Amino acid sequence: MLNSLADWVVDVIEKIGYVGVALLVALENLFPPIPSEIVLPFAGFHASDGHSTLWGMIVAATIGSVVGAWILYGVAAAIGPERTHRFVERFGKWFRLTPDDIAKSERWFDRHASLSVLVCRCIPLVRSLISIPAGLRRMHFGVFTLYTTIGSAVWNFALIFAGYKLRNNWHDVEPVLEKVQYVVIAAIVLALAWLVSRRWRVPANSPAE
Repeated sequence: MLNSLADWVVDVIEKIGYVGVALLVALENLFPPIPSEIVLPFAGFHASDGHSTLWGMIVAATIGSVVGAWILYGVAAAIGPERTHRFVERFGKWFRLTPDDIAKSERWFDRHASLSVLVCRCIPLVRSLISIPAGLRRMHFGVFTLYTTIGSAVWNFALIFAGYKLRNNWHDVEPVLEKVQYVVIAAIVLALAWLVSRRWRVPANSPAE
């Protein structure tokens, strides 16, 4: 399945170039099975082969990233914090979550929103998901767009430039990214395990810290 997906990605870029890269990156934000570690390095190879330009591919990929992030932001903003709070009030006990937990996380995001969006756009796995809390909190759209653009441009440049330099070996970028993703997954799992263990040690109805 992954090989077929990779073949399709390559075919799209070869046929419609910049537009194909923009579309694929936008879809990658919405449908994670489309891997950026294939789209972006091959875009770099496509540029190195003279069919397009390096900077053109970076701009196209960044436009796609921003459009995909806008869509997720819009969906989350439509859901809104009110519905999220109602869900937690009704079902939060099954996850050891209270409305106060949600309020704390919202306050944390409000304090670090810009930095969170900027940094997370450069981290595998969570780079698309950061648009969801930004939308839920209705982060200022202009600020969200600015930091999404900067973070996405950094990520896109790194992978496209790697493919540009590796040329026919552009696919060698994927094993390196897989190792990075394993580290990120391990960090997320450890963080979640710590949070869950902390919630079970502290009674849900205990006074807020």
